[in-house]
Amino acid sequence: MNVRRSAAVLAAVAVFGSAAAPAAFADDKPSPSAALPSGLYGKTDPKFDGVFRQSYALLAQDTEGVKPAAKAVDWLTGQQCASGGFAAYRADSSEPCNSKTAVDSNSTAAAVQALAALGKQDQTVKKGVDWLKSVQNKDGGWGYNPGMPSDANSTGIVVGALVAAGRNPADMKSQDGKSAYDALPKLAMDCDKDGGAFGLADAKSGKLSPNADATAAGVLGSLGKGLVVSAPKKSETAAPKCAKPDTATQAAGNGVGYLLDTLGKTDDHLMSSMPGSTDQPDFGNTADSVLALAAAGQSERAKTSAEWLAKNSADWAKQSGPAAYSQLIFAAHAAGMDPRDFGGADLVKQLNATGPAPETASKSPAASDADEKDDDGGVSVWWIIGVGMVAGIGIGFLYSGNRKKKQ
Repeated sequence: MNVRRSAAVLAAVAVFGSAAAPAAFADDKPSPSAALPSGLYGKTDPKFDGVFRQSYALLAQDTEGVKPAAKAVDWLTGQQCASGGFAAYRADSSEPCNSKTAVDSNSTAAAVQALAALGKQDQTVKKGVDWLKSVQNKDGGWGYNPGMPSDANSTGIVVGALVAAGRNPADMKSQDGKSAYDALPKLAMDCDKDGGAFGLADAKSGKLSPNADATAAGVLGSLGKGLVVSAPKKSETAAPKCAKPDTATQAAGNGVGYLLDTLGKTDDHLMSSMPGSTDQPDFGNTADSVLALAAAGQSERAKTSAEWLAKNSADWAKQSGPAAYSQLIFAAHAAGMDPRDFGGADLVKQLNATGPAPETASKSPAASDADEKDDDGGVSVWWIIGVGMVAGIGIGFLYSGNRKKKQ
């Protein structure tokens, strides 16, 4: 049940270890005396996902014609370090970032996508893109934190940021002349054994294993798409034929085939489990899969999974907060559905209620009074666990829960 980017977090844990795992189990809700910034969306502790959930919220609002509150935008821009990078959260943005500030590619890329869409943030966006360029790996991809091996989640969301900023990902090359489109095929897996999925590195061996979260991100990145995907006018009826992933396009096709097969085995949604628990629906990764399928022209299958989300995701979204509402809005948009009437819920109204009132918000269908107040701005438990592990070892943190995963 997560909200995105956990695969990247787990990749961080794989490199740096998990000695501080217990820190992740601390209560994620702020104490009564903890004052959250008035411009921030969500009411839970923003330590591990403040920038991420804010970026998702602002981008989702913009996608649906809502003009966010100025203080919400100002809070996000104020989180940027002088270097151009963003950390998951800076409690005191008046203090300059230093060598201990754990800036990361995921927070930065999410912020760039949101601010580029909002407009009038050219300098902030440029600084963010320049920072991303400065931490690009030799293979052309990105890891969660600077210096970490490339992973599909981080590389995928960075590609979305570059496209949003008007840059061609193929033209952003490393010192070895490699781009993201060179890195992503290397993170794809065999057709016969692994179904063509993109992989997530094992925490001990570093060996890749098939992962739906990484696959959805890898497909979007390989196709040059960001979080906002328009519903395709024509639908591909057949699954792409799996073949050696020697190009980004082929790797994307393979990944789409893997998602179609996996979704088909579980009634059009993904499943996940936490240690010691039984399998349960994975709403966050299902939403991400809708984006990937729509980007690949699989509109019918994308809509089928989005319709499942419309029927089943209300409790998850209410528990998880602004990032979850945003993911569902992105999925509805990609599937050609109305986010203001998503299984009877007005996702836009629910999202708006988790933070400062937007400057403009078009009238939406009536929603229940219960929808108007949603105080939980948290992300998936697994995302927080992954983040806590990384933060505790002194290297960095963050969401994406799909972000590891799953609720």
